[in-house]
Amino acid sequence: MNGSTQSGDAIIEIRHLQKSFGDHEVLSDINLSVRRGEVVSIIGSSGSGKSTMLRCINLLETPSGGEILFHGEDITSRAVDLRQYRAKVGMVFQQFNLFNNMTALRNCTVGQTKVLGRKPEEAQKIAMEYLNKVGMAQFINAKPRQLSGGQKQRVAIARTLSMSPEVILFDEPTSALDPEMVGEVLEVMKLLAEAGFTMLVVTHEMSFARDVSNRVIFMDKGVIAEEGTPAEIFGSPKQPRTREFLSRVLGN
Repeated sequence: MNGSTQSGDAIIEIRHLQKSFGDHEVLSDINLSVRRGEVVSIIGSSGSGKSTMLRCINLLETPSGGEILFHGEDITSRAVDLRQYRAKVGMVFQQFNLFNNMTALRNCTVGQTKVLGRKPEEAQKIAMEYLNKVGMAQFINAKPRQLSGGQKQRVAIARTLSMSPEVILFDEPTSALDPEMVGEVLEVMKLLAEAGFTMLVVTHEMSFARDVSNRVIFMDKGVIAEEGTPAEIFGSPKQPRTREFLSRVLGN
């Protein structure tokens, strides 16, 4: 049931996306659309293609085939301004990807001034708003080495938000964190979901996928094996592979 979503008000629409590395096909005929205000969680085993799909959407990987439409425009087929596109489709990485030589505040203003052309004082005001929102206002002068993993990830989320994105892609944002840090980052993501941000989240945090998402996608061996509401996927999955995966990760 690959991509049954209505695409009328889709911000992002993926059609027949395919990605190979050499002879190894990592993604095969992916069809998916993401609507404004939707939180879509992508679950599946390691190696199922989840992160590669996200990296293709952000053009960190070049698709081998298919289309990725952003507001109806195929971003793979023309000279797209990558910096402007990535400002609109922000990404939060596993490893934070902060600039180590910059303070938390500077990390959140540099893209605004360089890519969006905002004036420094405007950029600072916006950055402070989001650093405050993620609970990092008191650390604005700290550099990444002075921060815990959870704090770094919250700065990274504030940095993405400061660019005023239309969609935020999260690539396993808690997987590099110590267990006690995971909750603080998930709490921030939950607040963003409640505030109506459009989010596409690759995650192995099943409670987040179940409780916060509008829709859950289960990927297996490079295809979307099943998608549905959290109640459908967690309550009555149709595919044996989905049932097997969930019983393994949930331990029941």
